Amino acid sequence: MIAITGVMFLVEMAAGHIYGSHVLQADALDFLDDALTYALSLAVIGASMRIRAAAACLKAILLCLTCLWVLSSSIYHMFVLEFPRAEIMGAVGLFAVLANTACLALLEPHTHRDAHIRADGLNYRHDIAGNVAVVIAALAVWFLQSPWPDLLLAIVATGQRFSNTIQMLRQAVRLYRASGESPMR
Repeated sequence: MIAITGVMFLVEMAAGHIYGSHVLQADALDFLDDALTYALSLAVIGASMRIRAAAACLKAILLCLTCLWVLSSSIYHMFVLEFPRAEIMGAVGLFAVLANTACLALLEPHTHRDAHIRADGLNYRHDIAGNVAVVIAALAVWFLQSPWPDLLLAIVATGQRFSNTIQMLRQAVRLYRASGESPMR
């Protein structure tokens, strides 16, 4: 699943950048979150609480920086309009639906054994809904011949992700402090 989510992060981020779709870049943040979660979880298996909290801080900081980049780019393009390629947005959005569906299918046989896996399954269902929103935004861009559906959905989705990521960072810093030294030293 790390490979699927990592590749999809790169695909959506690159397609969004090349073809002018900010909603693809915003959707890529979900794949980055998933890839970092799985990779860092594997990296810190058996590590101390302090190391696991530091990994959570690292993940949250990387997500915050990426969110700020996507958000600032989207806001900039509200003033310097760029027309995204709706057909690329739609195709990549559908590909993202397939990727998240594949991850969900990989988890499904294990959901009865572990609460974390059940939670991941719910997360993938939410991500699929986000991917469908990308496809709908692509249709709106094409139908209206306007970049506004792309920009507005990107700003809303990235703003929400940024808010959630700030909460993750606060929790990770609290865990880090509770486990020993402050990360601010």
